Amino acid sequence: MTKYADYAAPLLALATCLAAVPARADEADSTIIVTAPTSTDDAEVRAARAPGGTDVVSYEDYADKSVVSLRDTLAFSPGVYLQPRYGQEVRLSIRGSGLSRGFHMRGLTLLQDGVPINLADDNGDFQELEPIFFDHLEVYRGANALRFGSGTLGGAINGVTPTGRTAQGIYLRADAGSFDSVRGLVSAGVASDRVDAWGAISADTSDGDRDHAKRRSLRFQGNVGLKLSDVVSTRFYASVNHIRQELPGALTMAEVLSTPRKANAGAVTGDQARDIDSLRLQNRTRFDWGALTLDVGGFVNAKSLHHPIFQLIDQKSVDAGSFFRADYAAGPVEVTVGGEIRRGSTDARQFVNSSGRRGALTFDADQKAQTATLYGEVRVRPVGALTLVAGGVYADGWRKRAVNFSTTPATDGRIDFDAFSPKFGLLFEPAADIQFFANYSRSAEFPGFGEVFQTIGAPPTSTVVSDIRPQRAWTAEFGTRGKVGFANWDIAIYRSTLKGELLQFTTNSNIPAATFNADRTLHQGVEAGLDLAPTDWLRLRQVYTYSDFRFRDDAQFGDNRLPVVPKHVYRAELRLGGDALHIAPNLEWVPDGPFADYRNQVRTPGYALIGITGGATIANGIDAFVDVRNITGKKAIGDISAAIAVTSASAIYYPVERRAVSAGIRARF
Repeated sequence: MTKYADYAAPLLALATCLAAVPARADEADSTIIVTAPTSTDDAEVRAARAPGGTDVVSYEDYADKSVVSLRDTLAFSPGVYLQPRYGQEVRLSIRGSGLSRGFHMRGLTLLQDGVPINLADDNGDFQELEPIFFDHLEVYRGANALRFGSGTLGGAINGVTPTGRTAQGIYLRADAGSFDSVRGLVSAGVASDRVDAWGAISADTSDGDRDHAKRRSLRFQGNVGLKLSDVVSTRFYASVNHIRQELPGALTMAEVLSTPRKANAGAVTGDQARDIDSLRLQNRTRFDWGALTLDVGGFVNAKSLHHPIFQLIDQKSVDAGSFFRADYAAGPVEVTVGGEIRRGSTDARQFVNSSGRRGALTFDADQKAQTATLYGEVRVRPVGALTLVAGGVYADGWRKRAVNFSTTPATDGRIDFDAFSPKFGLLFEPAADIQFFANYSRSAEFPGFGEVFQTIGAPPTSTVVSDIRPQRAWTAEFGTRGKVGFANWDIAIYRSTLKGELLQFTTNSNIPAATFNADRTLHQGVEAGLDLAPTDWLRLRQVYTYSDFRFRDDAQFGDNRLPVVPKHVYRAELRLGGDALHIAPNLEWVPDGPFADYRNQVRTPGYALIGITGGATIANGIDAFVDVRNITGKKAIGDISAAIAVTSASAIYYPVERRAVSAGIRARF
């Protein structure tokens, strides 16, 4: 009886909350983070012009969720694989990008308001993107991210914040729930004919759904726009992050499936954490001459990282850059030309981890990196229904290190990279709301500091891996998107043939480092989204991703499948009701888990997670919402840090989120 009571309790909490508020007409003023749709509409128009997989996610799509990480915002974006690890740390992969990374991120460009948050070596921390601030997110998969100057396999994700023109007035949001979680947001926007300003402060605290997973954060995001003339406008942005996150670490498979709440013993003993303080300033200035527009700007990001793990990593970094983008449209011809340069300097030190505090200094180095891109695209409409696209990205960069002190052998080093990635595509629109697209493109990803500098040889020496090279791929993609009646669809099928994918190997005379370039690998799959809304009070959202990633005649691993990402992932949400009162049960289903190892000896079990969200209008401009997750308390493996070989003692697994209930309120004045 207790078991069934535990299952029923979250549903009862939802029903009680919804029953306690008076029903109102569907015309009631719903509270979302912005009130003007112009920004999202423009983003959808731009996305529809790309001859490949794109998506625009509005804040409305996740307003009733407890918004902690990108997982909460992009769960229904086709082709985006997201699995939470703890707090705001997630596994984020598109088309198999960054499979070798069990931490941070690789193979994607993350942007805020069009400017990358990736450091100069292309590594990045998800935590510096605060999704509760966003008006909408733009997802450009693969080579479709050319408009952001990205040439990666995965593409780009751009989070767009409101302005004083799109979000005038005061907006408040607060929610609380399981694990002593409390989260709040206050934002305000003002605008006049020539000047507008928007700013927001968010605070977040939680004990986490595992031991040693407490987090807290305080953040600010704001911008000021000036219309200097009928031609020139400029906008200044500021972002401040104060983030404290304990790390619970990974568990064995048996621990995840029996006691997922526990933390890794080593993580507790070392009081492992990732603490970030960062300040980001950026500017974007636009010159608008009608047919020709030019955006120019720059940014600087100062960041402090306190990161006790196997040792205590202490880094102070400053990254700065500039960019330009010109768009010209006249008749059947459109041209885009842009460029960007990022340069960073990091004071990288390591200490003995003494229960989360600095012990003796073990390593001190100056790390510098640069990445620069120059890109262009031409779109021609020979006839009204057909658009032909050709473009390319040229990128170059370098990574270098000067070692000041080390208790073990370590050397200086530098390595340079460059690559050109062309793209060809077509877009056919037989009707106003129906598109067919195809493209063929190349991508190139440069190794970051973690791949360039590794410990190799005997005696072990931290040195530059001079043989490492960029990961390259050719990708063919075709698909369709559109709307007919009450059905909206977005389907893309892709096949990427890779050379030099950065993966883990057993070192030998031909493979000098543990993370190295594979010979040939294959990534292919299907990214599908289908929305059905037969009435105003009924909407079914569905996304399905098929992923087939594997080696091709590899000397160590043959034709084995690559680990981490499962073959099939299906998510669905059924929304019943209108803005005045609605509920939305949801499902995440992984029929068979992925392999955990490159040798394909251990596969994780599949799972199904059931949740439900709901919302109601309390009064004009005030809404309440409830978010219930993992109602059945399912114990399952959500993410994996892939290994060459796995045993029952391998602590490489992260559990899915435990059962949780949160409720909140939104108000606009």
